Amino acid sequence: MTKTYAVVDIETTGTDPKTDRIIQFGCVLVEDGKIVSRFATDINPDQKISKQIQHLTGLTNQRVRKAPYFEDVALTIYNLLADTTFVAHNIFFDYPFLSNELERCGMPKLRIPGIDTVELAQVFFPTNLSFRLSDLANEFHLSHDNPHQADSDAEVTAQLLLKIEATIKSLPLVTVEEIIRLADHMAFQTQDYLIELAEEMKSQPDRLLPDLEVVHGLALKKKRVPLYEEAYYEKKAYPRSKKAKETLYQGQLTFRKEQSRLMNLVYDFFNKKTEKNVLVEAATGLGKTMGYLLPMSYLATPEKPLIVSTVSLLLQEQMLEHDLPVLNQLLHQPLQAVVMKSSSHYIDLARFYQTLRKETEQKQYAFYQMAVLVWLTQTETGDFDELNMTNLRHTFWQEVGHQGLDTLVQHNPFYQVDFLRYRQAKLEQSNVIITNHAFLAQENQRKNFQLPASPYLIIDEAHHLNKVLERVSTQQLNVLTIQKEVHRLKETNTFQQWQTLAKQDQAVQHAIELLEDVAEELAEDLIDLYAELRQLTTRESTIITKDQMDSLSLVGEQLIQRIERLYEDALSLAQQSQSYFMAHKEAFTSQQQNYWNNFIDWFENLQQQQTTFEAFFEQWEARYVHWLDERGQTLHFQDLTASLLPETKWYQRYEQILYIGGTLKSGSDRQYFPKRWGIPDVSLKVIPSPYDYAKQARLFLPDDGIAIQETSTEHYAKYLTDVIRKLAEAEKRPILVLFTSHEILNRVYHHLKVPLLNEGREVLAQGIGGSREKLLKRFLLSEDALLFGADSFWEGVDLPGEVLQIMVVTRLPFENPRRPLVKIRNDYLEEQGMNPFFQEAVPHTALRLRQALGRLIRSETDKGVMILLDRRFLTAGYGERLRKALPKELPIEEASLPQIVEKTHEFLSSNKNAENE
Repeated sequence: MTKTYAVVDIETTGTDPKTDRIIQFGCVLVEDGKIVSRFATDINPDQKISKQIQHLTGLTNQRVRKAPYFEDVALTIYNLLADTTFVAHNIFFDYPFLSNELERCGMPKLRIPGIDTVELAQVFFPTNLSFRLSDLANEFHLSHDNPHQADSDAEVTAQLLLKIEATIKSLPLVTVEEIIRLADHMAFQTQDYLIELAEEMKSQPDRLLPDLEVVHGLALKKKRVPLYEEAYYEKKAYPRSKKAKETLYQGQLTFRKEQSRLMNLVYDFFNKKTEKNVLVEAATGLGKTMGYLLPMSYLATPEKPLIVSTVSLLLQEQMLEHDLPVLNQLLHQPLQAVVMKSSSHYIDLARFYQTLRKETEQKQYAFYQMAVLVWLTQTETGDFDELNMTNLRHTFWQEVGHQGLDTLVQHNPFYQVDFLRYRQAKLEQSNVIITNHAFLAQENQRKNFQLPASPYLIIDEAHHLNKVLERVSTQQLNVLTIQKEVHRLKETNTFQQWQTLAKQDQAVQHAIELLEDVAEELAEDLIDLYAELRQLTTRESTIITKDQMDSLSLVGEQLIQRIERLYEDALSLAQQSQSYFMAHKEAFTSQQQNYWNNFIDWFENLQQQQTTFEAFFEQWEARYVHWLDERGQTLHFQDLTASLLPETKWYQRYEQILYIGGTLKSGSDRQYFPKRWGIPDVSLKVIPSPYDYAKQARLFLPDDGIAIQETSTEHYAKYLTDVIRKLAEAEKRPILVLFTSHEILNRVYHHLKVPLLNEGREVLAQGIGGSREKLLKRFLLSEDALLFGADSFWEGVDLPGEVLQIMVVTRLPFENPRRPLVKIRNDYLEEQGMNPFFQEAVPHTALRLRQALGRLIRSETDKGVMILLDRRFLTAGYGERLRKALPKELPIEEASLPQIVEKTHEFLSSNKNAENE
C-alpha cells in the first residue's frame, strides 16, 4: 500500500495552544517521492493578531476576518490527515497545537504517526550551520516564496523531506542501520520511518560508492594522499612583470596592481634573505592570500614548507576551498596544503567506535553519534570544525577526541585509517602548512614541536598575534574542578579500572592504589590552600602581589610545600603506570584501550596542574600577574611579556618571518607592533590601499551627542536605543552595532527587541541566541537584521560589503582601566618608563577603529557608513591621534541625528540611483 506523508505547517497567534489560535493551515501530500496534492486555508482566529505575528507572517487582521473559523474546516483537516504520516519542521509545536484545536472542536485527538524534519536534518546534514527552515531552503536551493506562511512553509518542508530521503538512500546500509539502532531517541515515529527506508534499501543491491569503504562496521570516506612531484625540468621563473603575471593568469585571474606589488615584495623578502622579519600592511579585500601564496609556490617544498599561521577558520577555509584550487589550475608547480591543529580537534575512530558499544540515555549524545556516522562518509580530515558545532565541550566530543599519535594501537582495526596518521602522511607531501596562532603559540609549551622548522613563516592577520600569545600564556588551576574530577573517578571505580590494565604487575597495581590516595589528598589540600589565599585579597581586587604572598599564614606556607610534594609523588606514580601501559598497549582489548584513553587525559591534566601550580607560587618578576577567580575557585597566572617573540621557543626555528595584516600601524606609529613583539628595528612596508574612501565611505558624528562619562548607565542605554531605533526605521538594511560593554549591549537589546520584532526586524545579540559564528551566519542570510556585538566583533567579523553597509560605534573602544588585568598591565608599563594611556590605550583604540572601518570597505565597489556616537573623537586632546589613524581622505562630518539618518540614506542610495539611470 502506498504510504502518504502529510507535510503540515501552521501559523498561529502565539505559542500557547490553550489560549492562542491557528490563523493559517498548509498541507502538502507526498506519495512515492512526489508531491501529489496541496491544501491551504487562512483561518479566522476570532482574536486579534499581534503586530509581531502580522510582520512575521504577512497575515493581517483584515485578511483573516474574511476566512472560515477553525470549527468550519476542522473536519476537512481531520479527514485530510487520516491514514497519513504527519511531517513537520519542529513537530513538537505543530502536532500538539493542531491536535489540541481539533479536540476543542469536538474531533478526536490526532493519533497518526509523525516525523520531524528538524531532527532528520540535524542527523543527515551534519555540516550545516543552521537548521532553520529558511536557511535550509537557501542551502539546498528549495523554492520558498513566502517564509512564515503555512502554504509556503509546508511546500518547502515537503521538498526538504524528499531531499532528506534521497540523502538517506545514498548512504551505505551499514550506516543507516547503525543510526536506526540509536534512533529511539528521535521524535515520534521518526525511527519507524528510517526502518522502512532501510527495508526499501535492502531490496536494492547494496552497491558501496567507489569513494567509500567499510572498516570494522563503520562506513568511511576513502583517504588519498596526493604525492608531491617536484617539477625539476622546465622549472619556471617567478613572473615579476605585469606581462608575465597576465600570461600566467590566462584570463582566470585579474591583474591587480597592489596585489602584484605584494607578490613581488613577498618573493624578494624570502628569496634575497637580507632580513629575519618584515611587516606588511595590506588592505582587507586586496587579495593578500593569493598575494603571498603565488610567489611562495616558486620557493616552498615539502622539505622547506611554507608555514601560514592565521587566526580565523574562515581564512583557512577560503585558502583550501578557493585560493589554492584556483592557483593550482595555473601553476606549473602546484601547492599542496595540510591544516595543522591540536589533536583534540580530530575524531579518534577507535574511541568513537567504543561509544557505539555502550548504551546512552542522553538524547543529545545519541544525536551527535548519529550525525558523526553520516559525517564519516563525507570527511577526509576528521576535523570537528567541519561540523559547525556550537558546543565542542559536550562530554561526547571529549570522549571521541584524538589524544595523539603515540596513543594509537597498531592492532586496532582503525589504525590504518586513523585521521592523524593520514594528516601526518599529508604533512610529508605538503609544501604549505596552514595553522592558527594558538597552535603556533602552544609550541612554546610542547615537549616535542609539532610544526617543522622552516625558512618560511607567514603570520597572517598578525594584529591578532598579541592577544593570542597572551591568552595562551594564561594558566589556570581550578581547584573545585579538580575536586569534582577526583570524586567522579572514585565513584565510577576508574582507579580500579586502571589497575585491571596492569594485572601482570603488582608494583604498577600498587602504584595506582597509592595514586588514588594522593589524588584525594591533593584535592582536599588545594581547597584548603585556596581558602588561605582568599584572605590575602580584597573585594576591589583579587590580584595577589609578592608582598601579599609574603604575608601568607603559616598554614598556607605548609600547604604549599605539602602540595608540591604531593604533585611530585602523583606524577612519579602516574609516569610509572604510563610507562607500563605504553609497553603493553598492543595487548589491550577495546575496553582496556578505553580505560587507558581516560588515564592519558587525566595524566596530561595532572602535568598541566603541576606546571601552573609551580608557576603561580614561584614566578614573581614584575612581568607575571597572579589573581584569583571566585567562580570555581581558580588560580590564574599570566605572563605580560608573552608577546615578546625572541623569548618564545618557536621564533628561532624559522629563518624568516613575514607578518601581514590590514592594520599593522597605529596612525603614523609604524613601530606599534614591532615594539610589542620585542623586534623594534623591523621595518613596515605599506601596500597602498586600492580604495577611494572619499567616494566609498562616510564617518558621521552627532553634533548633539551626550557626555558619555557623565551619564548614568540607564540614561546612556536609552539614548543608544533612541538613536538605533530611528536609524532602523529609516534604513531597511543590515546594521552592525558595536558596544564596549556587555551590560549596555544587553540593556539596549531588551529595549529594542520587541518593538523591532513587531516591525518584522530580527535583533541578534552576542551572548544571546547562539555562538558568534551562528549569529554571523544569520546576519549574513538576513536582509535587514540588526547585530549587536562587543569584543571580537570589533575586529574579526568577515562580512561581504554588500551585506554590511552601516556600522554604529556606540563608544570609543578603550579598555576599562579598572579591570584588574588592564590595571596590572598599565602598572607594568609605568615601571618600564612608558605612559600607559598615550603609548598603549590610545594606539590600541585607534587600531580598533581602523579594524572596524575595515569591515565596511572590502572591495572597490563597496560603500559604507560608520556612525560614531562618542564626541570625544572630536573634542578630546587625544582625538587628533585617533583621527590621524583613519584614512586621511575619509570624510568626517558632524550633523544632527535626523540629518545623519538622511545623509546615510542619500549616500548609500546614490550608487543605486546612478546604476538605474
